[in-house]
Amino acid sequence: MFKLQPFVLITILAFASFSFANSPADLALWRQQAANVTITRDTWGIAHVKGKTDADAVFGAIYAQAEDDFNRIEVNYLNSLGRLAEAEGESAIWSDLRQRLFIDEAELKQNFNESPDWLKKLMNAWADGLNFYLATHPNIKPRVITKFEPWMPLSFSEGSIGGDIESIDLRQLRAFYDNAAMATVAAAEKDPFPEPLGSNGIAIAPKNTKDGKALLLINPHTSFYFRSELQMTSDEGLNAYGASTWGQFFIYQGFNERLGWMHTSSAVDAIDEWLETVAKKGDGYVYKHGATERPIASKTVKVSFKSGNGLTERSFTTYRTHHGPIVRAEGDRWISVGLMHKPVEALMQSYGRTKAKNLAEFKKIMELQANSSNATIYADADGNVAYFHPNFIPKRDTKFDWTQPVDGSDPATDWGKLLTMEESPSLFNPVTGWVYNSNNWPWSAAGSSSLKQADYPKYVDIGTENARGIHAMRLLENRKDFTLESLNSAAYSTQMPFFEKPIPALVKAWDALAATDPLKAKLAGQIRLLRGWNYRWSVDSVETSLAHFWAQLVVPIVAADARRAELSLEDYLATKADPKKMLDALAAASDKIAADFGKWQTAWGEINRFQRISNKIVHPFDDSKPSIPVGFASGNYGSLASYAARRSTNTKKIYGNYGNSFVAVVEFGKTVRAKAVTAGGESGDPKSKHFNDQAERYSTGSLREVYFYSSQLEGKTSPKYQPGK
Repeated sequence: MFKLQPFVLITILAFASFSFANSPADLALWRQQAANVTITRDTWGIAHVKGKTDADAVFGAIYAQAEDDFNRIEVNYLNSLGRLAEAEGESAIWSDLRQRLFIDEAELKQNFNESPDWLKKLMNAWADGLNFYLATHPNIKPRVITKFEPWMPLSFSEGSIGGDIESIDLRQLRAFYDNAAMATVAAAEKDPFPEPLGSNGIAIAPKNTKDGKALLLINPHTSFYFRSELQMTSDEGLNAYGASTWGQFFIYQGFNERLGWMHTSSAVDAIDEWLETVAKKGDGYVYKHGATERPIASKTVKVSFKSGNGLTERSFTTYRTHHGPIVRAEGDRWISVGLMHKPVEALMQSYGRTKAKNLAEFKKIMELQANSSNATIYADADGNVAYFHPNFIPKRDTKFDWTQPVDGSDPATDWGKLLTMEESPSLFNPVTGWVYNSNNWPWSAAGSSSLKQADYPKYVDIGTENARGIHAMRLLENRKDFTLESLNSAAYSTQMPFFEKPIPALVKAWDALAATDPLKAKLAGQIRLLRGWNYRWSVDSVETSLAHFWAQLVVPIVAADARRAELSLEDYLATKADPKKMLDALAAASDKIAADFGKWQTAWGEINRFQRISNKIVHPFDDSKPSIPVGFASGNYGSLASYAARRSTNTKKIYGNYGNSFVAVVEFGKTVRAKAVTAGGESGDPKSKHFNDQAERYSTGSLREVYFYSSQLEGKTSPKYQPGK
């Protein structure tokens, strides 16, 4: 094996929180810009920001975000800039190093300088808005970033809950860069039943609605409190409403007066790995590419981390080929990774779609090809509905299996140009009159009008159908009378298709037991309930409690066998699973519920809870403190209203921390009408009345009216104010 250059450890300046000294000229300019901005907070504390220019609106929007939760803004940028260890300490070194393999301050500054003037104005306004907030709030002590600079948004330009970079395994990255022997470490074992990381989007054409107006469901599934809800308006044509990821100056999921958009995580293959054949040569390394040897580029990356009363610095020599940076090793071969890195185009696309006024303009913005992982569901006031596949898809030779590392020494494995929109599986105005996505494959996006998988290279999507997809199609097919209210109801449909095959198989297994088998009597009551169950969740449902705990126990037992049999979990449980193991899991689930809650006949709402008692990024939960029941369940079960709940080390109840976060339904016509809800509330301050004022509505799916027009805000606001006042 080759020896890597050891890291260098240096203790540097003392770590302290301090306020950046702002010049009188800076403060004067910021106050001048603030005078062009008004912020109106509505009944729910949501900021409606109005600026003379788009830059003024950005200034006001980021200022309002900072008022609501400055900590989450700073944490997002500590992550995106690879500086989290400066706040969190040594444990964050590896996530910082991973980020710094792709994010380079000097490069981003150059990107900023080369950006279009209109984008520079927005980035400058973003930095000015945050710095003005800090200057006028001396009680707020940043953990690390005491001055925000205008190039920084280019490090965090796309808005997804989990960026492409996070696909790189930190344990394997550390094994490569932290061990002179370069030991190979296997990837962490995967959860056999992970909560789906994604969202629901539905667009319904006018012909399928009662009032002849297009409808859109916006239902991102993220960790709770990941985004701010707000409106941004300017005299330059900006008027966008929706969810903005903390620290970003664009509406990521939302709508304007003419159209709306919703992003769902996709299974597009936009990240690839190459096995590099490496040799030591002189003071460096070379790698094989065809008949030639190319030098491996090396670069020193310095990562600072909090240690005691100061900052300590570690210095790493990192490596990359033309495919991308080296992130791990397999034996004597190094693994490079390629993924999208188009910060300027991504920021232009993210902001540009908020100002699009029709389908043609929206398409033009999508042609920037800077969306690597998200499908987009679209609807507009002209009656168009559309499905856009992710638009960063490099062309590849289909003779290779791109789900595995390919041979980097073979030039045929190099990426080609990006697929055009015409070459990608986008879909416009299908005959069925609807499109949807629930993080499943796109081949069912419009029912019988869907695109055909055989018409596209396999790498454009490597996903499958899922239980939420089956659920959504049932709700959408052959229905012509949708309204805004019925779409709201559909978003909280109680069906859980996952259980429709396994539960009858479980009942059949019990029926086949001998009368003398101890499980016959022990499970008689449970089977009686499950036999008559309609596979729907509710807060009063004991069946949902039993099914949830049973699934959590039985899936890990059968997951590996299901993969080998190339069957879905539900099909394997229905046809191949050992009946004894299935019944034993039900017995264990019943015993667990009884031990924790006194009896196995415990309603789902007594177990499944929503609680917001802290603004910590990793929320603590406490059974002794107030919480409210939630009926909806895991997206794994096909619940469109996804709720990922878990037991903490000190709790018996399970509490949601991921899933439905921001939910909106929108109707487009001569005017736009919308309803929405945000998990908990808009403010991150536990002392604010808006910290948890939407919790009851959130838990029941009772969406509130969105105040999009100034006339709707009348009588429903606190006094208008300008930033800094």
